[in-house]
Amino acid sequence: MRGIDAIRLRPLLACATVLLLAGCQLLPESPFAVPAGRTTSELAVAGECQAEVPDFADEPCLLPDWAAFGLASQRGDRAWRDAMLARLQGRASERRLARAVVLAWGSEGQWDQASELYKADLAAAPAELQPLLRYWLNELEGRRAMASRLEGVRGELADSEQRRAALEEENADLAEKLEALTAIEQSINLRHQND
Repeated sequence: MRGIDAIRLRPLLACATVLLLAGCQLLPESPFAVPAGRTTSELAVAGECQAEVPDFADEPCLLPDWAAFGLASQRGDRAWRDAMLARLQGRASERRLARAVVLAWGSEGQWDQASELYKADLAAAPAELQPLLRYWLNELEGRRAMASRLEGVRGELADSEQRRAALEEENADLAEKLEALTAIEQSINLRHQND
């Protein structure tokens, strides 16, 4: 049986491999390109892109700074996020988007606020940064949807548990009534036998 399954899967795996390889070549380079002939990795290695709090001002370091900030937000603990949120106060779009990045890796309660900030200020970000921010927003929305589905499943389980408990109680009541009826029937049968 395994040999037949392997034979069936080989063409599918080959097609998937071809699609993956072809798909990488179809991705546009322009949204992530670094201007002036210097690569992002050259800038990062040279230490030129090391902003602790990213902004929209330094165009060559725009993507490296924001990507590093996103990783720091993901890896940071609650104390780091709280401290960073205090530093990111303000109404400027770059501050609000940076807060969204931090909040997106906070508690589930902060995810809604992060989503609102992303959606409100995404268009204000430089065009080169928008694909990265959109990706982070989509990832956040995916986590929110999964959390919502999980909450729904938990609610269904709780309802199911309540129904099961009610059925067990009803079953116990019926068993008790059946016992009482059986005792009455036995009593009646004994009377008939004695008569």
